[in-house]
Amino acid sequence: MTPPHTRPGADVAFDVRQIPFSYRGAWFDLSPVVGLHQRSETVHLVSHRNGMHAVLALQPVANGAPAPTRWNASPSTLRWTADDGGTVTAAFDGPDVLRLRGRGLGLRIADAASELTPFTGTYLFTDPVDGTSVFTSYETGRRYRLTRVSGALQVAGAEALGAADRSVVAGANGGDWELAIHETTAGAPPFTPHSPFPAVVAAADAAFGDYLEAVAPWRDTRTPAAALAAYVLWSATVAPEGFLRREAVLMSKHWMDKVWSWDHCFNALALARGLPDVALDQLLTPFDHQDATGALPDSVTHSEVLYNYVKPPIHGWALARLRGLSGRGLTDAELREVHDRLAAWTRFWLVQRRRPGHALPFYQHGNDSGWDNSTTFDRDRVIESPDLAAFLVLQLETLADLATELGLPADEWKRERDTVLRALTTELWRETEFVAVGALSGRESTATSLLNLLPLVLGERLPDGVRHALADRLQHHLTEHGLATEPPTSPRYEADGYWRGPIWAPSTALIEDGLRTSGFPQLADEVSSRFRALCEGSGFAENFDALTGAGLRDRAYTWTAAVYLMFAADHVHRL
Repeated sequence: MTPPHTRPGADVAFDVRQIPFSYRGAWFDLSPVVGLHQRSETVHLVSHRNGMHAVLALQPVANGAPAPTRWNASPSTLRWTADDGGTVTAAFDGPDVLRLRGRGLGLRIADAASELTPFTGTYLFTDPVDGTSVFTSYETGRRYRLTRVSGALQVAGAEALGAADRSVVAGANGGDWELAIHETTAGAPPFTPHSPFPAVVAAADAAFGDYLEAVAPWRDTRTPAAALAAYVLWSATVAPEGFLRREAVLMSKHWMDKVWSWDHCFNALALARGLPDVALDQLLTPFDHQDATGALPDSVTHSEVLYNYVKPPIHGWALARLRGLSGRGLTDAELREVHDRLAAWTRFWLVQRRRPGHALPFYQHGNDSGWDNSTTFDRDRVIESPDLAAFLVLQLETLADLATELGLPADEWKRERDTVLRALTTELWRETEFVAVGALSGRESTATSLLNLLPLVLGERLPDGVRHALADRLQHHLTEHGLATEPPTSPRYEADGYWRGPIWAPSTALIEDGLRTSGFPQLADEVSSRFRALCEGSGFAENFDALTGAGLRDRAYTWTAAVYLMFAADHVHRL
C-alpha cells in the first residue's frame, strides 16, 4: 500500500534521443542514435543482431520534401508531429513487427547505407508473390518486409546495385496510410495484420503496464522515475536467440548491446520481487557459457561470446540478495544448478587466479574487475585487490550455505572463506585504508579509488575499526550527486574519465549495501537519496559527472535503471 501518495501510471514520456523506442523481446529499436556516440538528425530502425546496425532511415515528408517534425515517445508509441498537425505514429505489434500510420504526413523509409557490394549493405526488391517491398541486410542477416495496410507506396531503387536511392515512400501525396515493417528471415510467410492500429497501441500499452505493475507496484510520487526505469529494462529486453539462450536484458539498445558478466546481477535484483523467473534467467545467462575451468565469459550477445577477460565474482553476493527479495523460493533443481555453477566459478578464482602459496586471488587487468581504468591499476595491472577478496569471501559463504541446504559438504568453502578473509585484513590493510598489491611486483597501489572501499560489503565480518575507517574515507567520494569513483580532489580525477571520477550505479549499489550491513544506515540513506535524485534529474546514463550530475556515455543503461528501482523499492518499504 502507498497511501497517502498516488501511484503513477504507465503513461511515461521520454526523449528518443536518450532512450530508444523498443519493445520487450525485440532485437531492433527506433532511435536517432546510430553508432558509438553517433546521433543522426533522423530516426533509424536499428538492429542489434550481429552488433548494432542502423538499417533503415525513417524521414517524414510533405510535398516530396523532408518535413520538420517533433518527436514524442511513450512506451506504446513514437510519434512525429509536423507544424501543420500532420503525424506519423509508430507502434510495435509484438517483438518483430513495427506498425506505422500516417495522417496528413508521409514517410520515406530508406536504406541507411550508401553502398551495396556483394558482401555488405542493404538490397531492395519487390516480392513477386505478394508485391511487398523487401530490404535485405547483410549486416544483420535479416529481411525487413514492408507490407502495405492502406494507402499508396512509391518504391525507388528496387533491384539496384551499388550507390542508389533505395527507398519506399508512404503517403507521398498527403493521404492517410498505414504499413508494417517485419524483421524476419528468408522463409517467413508474408505478414498479415490481425489487429487495427488502435488495438496494437493498446496492446503495447497493456504489455508494458503489466510489466510495470510486476516490477514496481510500490511506486508512488516519492519515486517519480520508477516507470521510466522500468521502461528502460523492458525495452532493452531481447528474446532468446543466437548465443543468448534465455530472455535477456541487454545493457542498452544503444551501442552497449551486450550482457556483461556482472552487469546482469543488478538487473536480476531489480526484477527479483515481481518477476522471479525472469530474474533467475538474468542471473544465469552468462553461466550458459561457463568454460571448462569454471570461468565466465566477459560478455555475451547475439553473435559473440568473449573470453578475453572475466568479471568480478559478485554472484554470491547477488544470489544471496536475490533469494531474500524473490517472489518465490528456488526449486531443488534450481538450487543444485545454482550451487554447481557457482562452485565452478569460485574454483576458477581459487585455482586459476591464485599464486602458489598465496591466499588472495588476483586480477589480470582492470577489465577483470569491471573498473577498467580505475586508478587502483595505475602502478600494476596484475594485482591482488581488496574488492576481489571481499567478493570471494561472500561467494564462498553463499556456497557454504547452499551446500548445507542441499546436504552437500560445506567445510571446504568455510575454510577458504576464513582464509581469504584473514588474508584480506592482514595483507591488504594499511592502518586506515585497503591497498592492492602487484601480484608480481609486490608494489602497493594507490588507494584513492572507490574500488578500494568495496570491502564494506563484508559488513560486520570486518573489524569495527576497519569499517569506521572505510566509512570515514567514503566522505571524500561523496559529492552533491553521489559517490565519485575517484575523489574530485584527487590529481587523477577526470570529469568524464570512466572509472576515474564519474558516478556509477554498480559501485553505488555495492557501497550502499555495505554501509547498511556495516552499521551506517544514515550514510547509506544519504547515498541512496543522492543517487535517486541524480537519476530523477539526469536519467539513466551509463555514468554521471560527479560534480554537475550530467549523464555521460550511453544514455539508456539498464543497470543504472535497475539500481534506481532497487533503491526506490527499498526506500518506499522502509517508510
